[in-house]
Amino acid sequence: MSRHQAVRNLDYEDVLDEYDANDADIDDEGDQLTAEDREALSKGTTDVQDALGEDARKVSTEQIEEALWHYYYDVDKTVGYLRKTIIAPPPKTELKKPKETSNRFDAAAAKSAAIAKMSTKTSPKQRPNGTAPAEKINALSLDEPPPAKSKKIDVIHEFTKGQNKRSASFVVVGHVDAGKSTLMGRLLLELKFVEQHLVDRYQRQADKIGKGSFALAWVMDQRDEERERGVTIDIATNQFETDKTRFTILDAPGHRDFVPNMIAGASQADFAVLVIDANTGAFEKGLKGQTREHALLLRSLGVQRVIVAVNKLDMVGWSQDRFNEISEQVTGFMKGNGFQLKNVTFIPISGLSGENLVRKPENPALSWYTGTTLLQALEESEPLTRALQRPFRMSISEIFRSQHSQMTVSGRIESGTVQTGETLVVQPSGESAHVRCIEVDADLQDWAVAGQNVSIGLYGIDPIHIRVGDIISSKTEPIHTNDELVMKVFAFDHLMPMPVDVHRGRLHAAGRIQEIRAVLNKTTGAVEKKKPRLVQPGKVARVVVKLESKVPLEAGQRVVLRMGGETIAAGLI
Repeated sequence: MSRHQAVRNLDYEDVLDEYDANDADIDDEGDQLTAEDREALSKGTTDVQDALGEDARKVSTEQIEEALWHYYYDVDKTVGYLRKTIIAPPPKTELKKPKETSNRFDAAAAKSAAIAKMSTKTSPKQRPNGTAPAEKINALSLDEPPPAKSKKIDVIHEFTKGQNKRSASFVVVGHVDAGKSTLMGRLLLELKFVEQHLVDRYQRQADKIGKGSFALAWVMDQRDEERERGVTIDIATNQFETDKTRFTILDAPGHRDFVPNMIAGASQADFAVLVIDANTGAFEKGLKGQTREHALLLRSLGVQRVIVAVNKLDMVGWSQDRFNEISEQVTGFMKGNGFQLKNVTFIPISGLSGENLVRKPENPALSWYTGTTLLQALEESEPLTRALQRPFRMSISEIFRSQHSQMTVSGRIESGTVQTGETLVVQPSGESAHVRCIEVDADLQDWAVAGQNVSIGLYGIDPIHIRVGDIISSKTEPIHTNDELVMKVFAFDHLMPMPVDVHRGRLHAAGRIQEIRAVLNKTTGAVEKKKPRLVQPGKVARVVVKLESKVPLEAGQRVVLRMGGETIAAGLI
């Protein structure tokens, strides 16, 4: 696991146990860089200067090193930060500093400022467990002075009257090695959201470890383990925009061991790109593996629009017969799984060369195809209807420290609205937190709405009470927790009273099918058989699942049931 990833998946209880306020008095000996840090800073500085090109002259080596340390040697984030704040800083925001007053918050403010200064300006200090102080100081002081109170904005009114680009998220799924990450890397390169010299640098690095064909995939796969193994492990995200839409890419892992992460990505998506390897034998293998399972999960999680990208068709000479063969077989099982064929589009592409991604193909071998490019198909896909009028709900996908807040959570807003200064409730802990700031598509805003991918800076909550997979909701209409769920599920395998894991987004909860109340008619929902001992695959049933602990789930939400690494059922609470 990379150093940066380790920080983003902090065990905050350990942080609080090990952090001591006396650490503010860092001694001279502890300020010395380790050999590993010196090497990482030196290499990172060179990589950042290469990535910045001519703009490297506008920043000092010290500024580069400080940014690298802040972002834990993540070159791409360092480059983005330097471009945005030093090379081409944005106009100052309207946020004003609070007036200096003599009140009970002064001492706490001074203490917080001292800790923040220490975490960003000091050099790494080796601890017994090898963790640097910047990783230890993520614990948010509960005595921080609050920012300005909520402006009581009518968010729905502001959203509807504004000339906002629509936001859409799509998940990229398919069997392992179908070329998903490479495809997304090429798409970003073609749209110039990734620069060629960055891909060239990845190419040189990939060649050194014998994985030269993975250079484009590294645009999405940022973790050291992913690059070494050559497979996506967790959801990788990136953004790009066109004239009318801001897109968020959710690149899901294809390996069967990481299906729970694929579920987390699909739970945040408006629609999907199902990538299929057209090579002889590869498509057939995927159809028996994750191609089929991912399609089942998409339908179970409410994703109805699917773009089927028939990738690597150039490897079989852009064969129209092969394209038609794949289209016919995929159409059959998509229809059998409940997809409406008008919402399924097939597109021949080459993710490696970029053929038919952004521009119409010029290759004579592809003259038989007269349909849309991948980008056109994305533009024509409508995002799901925004549940603006419902209470605020957001599942936490990541927890990290940002420039704007010591405690930042990110995810996709499922319903409702949120604004700065608002009080939220984190479940299942039941603890309250206040919104310090909201970041939408890397821009600070006063509010956000359902359907947007956001980062929310929080304060006033102990870090031990917040975890990935938790749900944050409005305090006036909070989500409640339950340890017994009644579900209407579609069975993919035999169901009986047995242990199961319940999955929704990043939330995983262990439990047991306690009771099977009835088998239902697929069409009418009428009861066909009461209290059966067993549910056959392909049947719909009403079951009761007893969980080991209370979780924040409510009626109408879609969940997946898994057991032993296999998806056995999915449906509605």
